[in-house]
Amino acid sequence: MPYLVKIIFSLILIIVISEATQRFGFWGALLASLPLVSIISMVWIYTDTRDIQKLSTFSIQVFWFVLPSLGLFLSLPYFLARYSFYVSLGLACSVAMLLFAVMLGIMRLFRYNLFG
Repeated sequence: MPYLVKIIFSLILIIVISEATQRFGFWGALLASLPLVSIISMVWIYTDTRDIQKLSTFSIQVFWFVLPSLGLFLSLPYFLARYSFYVSLGLACSVAMLLFAVMLGIMRLFRYNLFG
C-alpha cells in the first residue's frame, strides 16, 4: 500500500483521538486504549506481505511488549502530581523502559525467544 495513504490514515486517527480526548475525555481515552495502532499495523503487514507467520509473530511480540508499557500509564499520574509534564513523561517512559529490560531479562532466564 502506498506510504502516503498509510501516513494520512494514521495521522487522521491520531487527530481524531486527540480531539475526542479534549472534548469528551472518557471517549478519547477509550479510543486511545484500543489497540488501533496494532490493528492498523496488522492490516498493513497483511496487505503488504500476505505472510500469516509474520503476522502471528508480530501479534505475540506486541502482547509481550504491552505488559511492560502499562508501567508508563500507572506511573505517569504519580509523577504528574510531583513534577512538570515533560519531566513526568520522561520519568514514566523511563519506568516503562526499565520494565521492558526486566521483561527481556525474565524471557532470557526462561529461554523464551521473543525475537521470532
